[in-house]
Amino acid sequence: MSQKVLLNATEVNIILHRLACQLIENHNDFSDTVLIGIQPRGKYLAKRLAQMLTENYRVKNLQLGLLDITFYRDDFRRSDKPLEASTTEMNFTVENKKVVFIDDVLYTGRSIRSALTAIQSFGRPNEIELLTLIDRRFSRHLPIQPDYRGRQVDAINEEKVKVNWKENEGEDCVYLIYK
Repeated sequence: MSQKVLLNATEVNIILHRLACQLIENHNDFSDTVLIGIQPRGKYLAKRLAQMLTENYRVKNLQLGLLDITFYRDDFRRSDKPLEASTTEMNFTVENKKVVFIDDVLYTGRSIRSALTAIQSFGRPNEIELLTLIDRRFSRHLPIQPDYRGRQVDAINEEKVKVNWKENEGEDCVYLIYK
């Protein structure tokens, strides 16, 4: 198995700042907007963006939630190993809000479809957008596209995109892994 670096730490940081600025352009003071990281891997990107927005760009009263979609997935019964659910941390409703879903990699679109179902337990949003660090554009099973993307990657099905976060794997780096 081989791997190639798609994004190093400096490139990831530049992309995060660009995404933060794009969010500010579209959501101004975030008074009607909530950010929701999709568990498990979207939480690292969501927390990093929230920290950047509050510390670097002085956004006040930013609401960040984490949404577990494990049991909303259409494939959750197809695995032989027992599922490990993540936690949902949402101390607000999304009623009449603009919701920005945040995930690290957009692959087939199934996670986002699951998140669309799961979010209904927290109210009815006015609008939902999608922010993703990596968009694997040739692998979609569902007609879902990101509103904000860090980088588009043309990976074929046998290839895997792996996002490492400093908080979890000790480095900010994105790899393309192939056989």
